[in-house]
Amino acid sequence: MPVTTPDSDLYYDPYDFQIDADPYPTWRRMRDEAPLYYNDRHDFYALSRFEDVEPCLSNWQTYRSGRGTLLELIRANAPIPPGSILFEDPPVHQVHRGVMARVFTPRKMNALEPKVREFCRHSLDPLVGSGGFDFVADLGAAMPMRIIGYLLGIPEEDQEAIRTLFDDNLRLEEGDDLAPPDMSLTEPFAAYIEWRSKHPSDDLMTELLNAEFEDETGTTRTLNREEVLNYVYLLAGAGNETTARLIGWAGKLLAEHPDQRSELVEDPSLIPNAVEELLRYESPSPVQARYVLHDVEHHGRPVPAGSVILLLNGSANRDERRFSDPDRFDIHRDVGRHLSFGYGIHHCLGAALARLEGRVALEEVLRRFPTWEVDWDNAVQARTSTVRGWEKLPVHIP
Repeated sequence: MPVTTPDSDLYYDPYDFQIDADPYPTWRRMRDEAPLYYNDRHDFYALSRFEDVEPCLSNWQTYRSGRGTLLELIRANAPIPPGSILFEDPPVHQVHRGVMARVFTPRKMNALEPKVREFCRHSLDPLVGSGGFDFVADLGAAMPMRIIGYLLGIPEEDQEAIRTLFDDNLRLEEGDDLAPPDMSLTEPFAAYIEWRSKHPSDDLMTELLNAEFEDETGTTRTLNREEVLNYVYLLAGAGNETTARLIGWAGKLLAEHPDQRSELVEDPSLIPNAVEELLRYESPSPVQARYVLHDVEHHGRPVPAGSVILLLNGSANRDERRFSDPDRFDIHRDVGRHLSFGYGIHHCLGAALARLEGRVALEEVLRRFPTWEVDWDNAVQARTSTVRGWEKLPVHIP
């Protein structure tokens, strides 16, 4: 099975806006023609089939996250701040993730449902009878930041500025030099942490400041300020971006499938499975980069140590070898396991919260707006190398 054939016109580039607008035809060709693909322009390999992506996501011994999980971040070989658990390998990853898992439990996340619902109601009620709203600006972008801000104890009046900071840091523009996101934009959180250290409260920031653990050296200690700062930065960023994309995709896909939308209006108990199908069908974070530590082989071809490989979980979620008729959106599908939250030691700690936010948002939207049409003249797709979704998704409502 070739990496690519010399005369092939198959080309995949995560920075190409035209491909990113709809990568699925390209990813299908990659799965069929070049399940191990190589891009010589950006010097990376890519795996696109479920049977390849799933085990590689869990094989941290070879496919390393410690130099970053974005292609441009690995290429920059920049130092990773301590506490950035997405960009860590064992043993330090287990230590830092263990601390996070103690304070970021599914039970605590599910207890947030009244807060999520209250925010949705507060945001959506004034829009009834308005003729339209924006799934991203009016709900998808604001809600996750509000909930994470509540968890961390970040003042409401500061949350929008922080969300804008993250969005701007990830956004790509035509002609960008592909520099990695700035990992040092933690300054806005430093003052909150310092204040919270002197004024403890019932929030995650206080718990992170006080949590005792045994680090990789066997020393029992609490997190230092830099570690807390990077934890908070990670929580605020990761919690904001992917859930916002999920809600935007829900607006688009349900507009395109009005029959299925009507079923959800009539029977809201179908919504949790619809959220899983949304996650499978349009993965908010569909590309995961890894640094290859050891020589490996895929499909009869070598991938040398020191390479960068992209694990295309968004493609794996549309792999016809795994899912029947994968390009059909079906809220009744028995989804089983998808890879939108990753797999293995880096499985998303916020998965329970993202599912909760997606479910409640859909319940509250459909309760007020059983129908809508996308205003395509004003819809804008976001451009980043790692998350896919909508920057603006305005809709018309009766």
